[in-house]
Amino acid sequence: MVKVTLEVPEEVATLLKAMEAKLQAEAKAAREFAPVDPEGALRNIDAAAEALSLEGKRRLLQGYDADAPRLLIDSAPHARVGRYTARYKTRQGEVEVERSLYRRRGQRNGPTVDTISLRAGCVADGWLPEAARGMAHLLAKGTSREAEGTARALGVLPYSRSSFERVGHAVGKLYGEGRVRVEAALADALEVPEGAHSVSVSLDRVALPMEEPKGRPVGRPRRGAAKRPVDVVWRMAYVACLTFHDSKGEALSTLRYGRMPARGGKELARRLALDVEALLGQVPSMRVVVLTDGAPELHALLDEALATYAPTAKGVVRLVDFWHLMEKLGAAALLLASTEQKAAALREKWKLMLLNQPGAVWKLVQMLDASGKRDGVLGDGRPVHEALTYLENHGERMHYADARAAGLPIGSGNVEATCKSLVALRMKRPGSRWKEQSGQNVLDLRSLVLSERWDAAIDLTLAPLRAQVHRAACSG
Repeated sequence: MVKVTLEVPEEVATLLKAMEAKLQAEAKAAREFAPVDPEGALRNIDAAAEALSLEGKRRLLQGYDADAPRLLIDSAPHARVGRYTARYKTRQGEVEVERSLYRRRGQRNGPTVDTISLRAGCVADGWLPEAARGMAHLLAKGTSREAEGTARALGVLPYSRSSFERVGHAVGKLYGEGRVRVEAALADALEVPEGAHSVSVSLDRVALPMEEPKGRPVGRPRRGAAKRPVDVVWRMAYVACLTFHDSKGEALSTLRYGRMPARGGKELARRLALDVEALLGQVPSMRVVVLTDGAPELHALLDEALATYAPTAKGVVRLVDFWHLMEKLGAAALLLASTEQKAAALREKWKLMLLNQPGAVWKLVQMLDASGKRDGVLGDGRPVHEALTYLENHGERMHYADARAAGLPIGSGNVEATCKSLVALRMKRPGSRWKEQSGQNVLDLRSLVLSERWDAAIDLTLAPLRAQVHRAACSG
């Protein structure tokens, strides 16, 4: 053992001695083969370490307090209006710190600020960034109840369910308020994965349960009626993907985005186009592919956005998802073939044609039309008619053989998976319902987690909360 002499405050010395006593007691019991409780011993050590950490953070925050009559906060003069004890929330728990409050000079009833929150960059009412970002991350992954349970199991963030709800949404709202600035910075810092040959952009929709105010009936409300009646209705939210692909069209990494119904897909299409433009500024040779299902609205949104916000994107390849087409052709094959085995062989034949023969889509149109079964019925549908209509409407976006020969992707599975991972798993649980703002907060936070952009995005989001503080002359 090496002895080191340090001068520390009495409170810290007391905590260090308590920790050392616990360690020595556990070590002595182990040496003497006495009954031991390893989990309890580890909890005791953690508790002692947390107490030491909390005291260190309390002292650090106390040092951020500037108890002066006059201050310049971001160059604006402020005057002290009082001094009180306040609680700040860290990752390990709360600490009490005495602080001074300031108000901008010339304002009689304006808002007050404290230099601890400003210098530490606190979120809402005294939540340190280390706590706020962790709580927001857990809220993005699951409900506030699940977030509270996960934190308790990990022994961190010892706060209530309502705190996770409130702080997580506060971080999400801050991201939304700084969206233009943050997303532009993320686009400029976008790193192209090694081996990336092309990038695809995709847009899709997914239904969400929304809570909307319900009109009150005429007359006096009946006894027991809800004070604020609401309807639960289903609205279409939008999701988007920007995916990097290798030279075989396989996905390397994906950025994910989501917007609530009221915001629509136009904003998302614009975001994708701006990201493409920033990307092409780094790698001008990158091929760009637009991949969607057969919805004309989605085609139009992406085409317009790329033309407006990504002028350097030349030679864009536009494709309808290959597997959507195969679903329709599979149903048509069942009608044309006499057995399931023959239908499977026919589907495989058509699939190979589309993947390997340029212009195969128009050969398929001729074959299906010549079958004479355009109006043939199978179950509740007319599969040959539906397949022909799909081919005729989207044939110009079905150059799969050419795309494959160029090493480009032909499937929009990434955006369909995002509908599930970004929205359905988190926001379509039994009994759930959303409002625009709260839903957008969760979509934003969750998209950052799933896109592996969390740290960079939250750093940018919380940075403006920190302010420069200087002492000011007391005269005047």
